[in-house]
Amino acid sequence: MHKSWWKILSVLLLVYTFTAGLLMNVPRLPPLQETIRNLYFHVCMWFAMMILFTVSVVNSVRYLRSFKLKYDIYARQFAVVGILFGLLGYSTGAIWASFTWADPNNSIFDNFKTIARDPKLIGAAIALLVYAAYLILRDSVQDADKKARVSAVYNIFAYALLFPSIWILPRILPSLHPGNNGDNPALDVKNDISGSMRMVFYPAVIGWTLLGVWITTIKIRLNLLKEKTMLS
Repeated sequence: MHKSWWKILSVLLLVYTFTAGLLMNVPRLPPLQETIRNLYFHVCMWFAMMILFTVSVVNSVRYLRSFKLKYDIYARQFAVVGILFGLLGYSTGAIWASFTWADPNNSIFDNFKTIARDPKLIGAAIALLVYAAYLILRDSVQDADKKARVSAVYNIFAYALLFPSIWILPRILPSLHPGNNGDNPALDVKNDISGSMRMVFYPAVIGWTLLGVWITTIKIRLNLLKEKTMLS
């Protein structure tokens, strides 16, 4: 039980996130209105993705320093789960955008084209594609040691590209995304988030991150078990 406390904490925090996130009062300011509740899911999943990718690249660096294949396995699995959370964050963000950015006078197709061209979504898509290429690159190399070395170097490159594509470039270019034009930034208490929302937001970040780590540890154990089975 003492080794599983963080798993129990993850479940409790996510139950709290869903319950409080859907039931507690939120500021209903335009254009977000009730959709601000997605902050606990879309934004927090992105935070979890960032943390998982950070742990992944740290393990890639650890591999390059020690050449122990277990660190390569850790790096890969944290990247895989990071991509999963990235896809969930991207999907919830696209749904959110369809309710807040869409012009009711335009057709669904025109609104989709407008949303798809937004620099923030394009940057997020590029970041996820770069990490998807990381997995494809791994599968294209057969030698285990060479695969680990090439993957570790590429993972560092992918991580270096992650923050500019998601945080820097989209803020330089015109965007409909909240926070880019000085209106409705996601975490600005003066505009669209009340102080009470932080009581859900931060636990949600921790809860989603712990869930990601939990999934990753299961995948690592399965991978290591598969390796032992192949060697036996």
